[in-house]
Amino acid sequence: MSGAPPAADAARPAGAAGLGFAVLASDGAARRGRFRTAHGVVDTPAFMPVGTQAAIKCAFPQMVADSGAQVVLANTYHLSHPERVQLVERHGGLHALMRWPRSILTDSGGFQVFSLPGREVSEDGVRFRFTHDEQPVMLTPESAMELQRRLGADIVMAFDECVAHDAPPAYVAESLARTERWLQRCRRVPLAAHQHLFGIVQGGMDLELRARAARAIVAHDLPGYAIGGVSVGEGHEAMIRVVRHTAPLLPADRPRYLMGVGLPEDIVAAVDAGMDLFDCVIPTRYAREGTAFTWQGKLRLKDKRYRKDRYPIDTACSCPACAGGFSRAYLRHLLFAGETLGEMLITAHNLWFYQDLMRGLRAAIEAGRLAAWRAAFAAKQRPPLP
Repeated sequence: MSGAPPAADAARPAGAAGLGFAVLASDGAARRGRFRTAHGVVDTPAFMPVGTQAAIKCAFPQMVADSGAQVVLANTYHLSHPERVQLVERHGGLHALMRWPRSILTDSGGFQVFSLPGREVSEDGVRFRFTHDEQPVMLTPESAMELQRRLGADIVMAFDECVAHDAPPAYVAESLARTERWLQRCRRVPLAAHQHLFGIVQGGMDLELRARAARAIVAHDLPGYAIGGVSVGEGHEAMIRVVRHTAPLLPADRPRYLMGVGLPEDIVAAVDAGMDLFDCVIPTRYAREGTAFTWQGKLRLKDKRYRKDRYPIDTACSCPACAGGFSRAYLRHLLFAGETLGEMLITAHNLWFYQDLMRGLRAAIEAGRLAAWRAAFAAKQRPPLP
């Protein structure tokens, strides 16, 4: 397997080339699209499983690929310790290290840094203590870009400030101006030829500030754009309100990425609002806690009602857990016995479900039946039993 970037890579200004994104079909604001990186085609709407520390938890890379995922995410903050960066470089980049030949996106580390207590934000960047050894670290737009260049991801995210959903408007406005200045600095850092820079639109819950941020970030003419600062406690309705307002302000010929989202109902609503890319730890984290996603809603497999249940999680699912005939009762036993196999099997199922969800959305948009598909999906999604 060859996961390394093309040999002809040469440094170039960040954001200097596009992804060839094309909208193949639309239904209202929803788009069925496609773009290509040096590591393959990405069909959108797409969900990116999260491999925080260069691994999708409880999943072999081939299993992730078999689910249909075409792109995964790795986290710059968690990989930024010098020893970890050197490990990646010794292997020739994240693709080779992770044994993942398809596309990879890295975030800038901004979200993780801004969630840390005691951080110090300045025009230069953010000073914080790295959780592994508590040594003070300064993360700047330049260092965030350099780290992502060394990691070798296909899509890299600009360094920005993610503010709390209830931050004062005056601070949000100040932060937006700083984030735009940081983006200017990110663009001056050379990337490898196979890498593409996405800008991030912040603005909290204030729609006017979101519009202001979108105008400033879009002016940089980047290969793609993201909406950040959502799914941080504001609730579904507030999040979708922001997305519906902001998505139309982003270029129609570039991928639109909604960062950190999320639950199936969040993704479905955001696709309807015009977003293309999504990532979240929910499918793998919920799996390790014993929760499986199905077309009929979530199943909490630790519940005693499943102790004699010999059905698979979902009889219509083709994942290794369901197609393999592993019963709900057995999965429940594995969870309580502390056997990792249980977490792995439920993780496989959730990864399959999320990719099936995206396939369903793409097909509905192509057929011009997204509204009917959404209604049928919502009608079947019952809340988990207490």
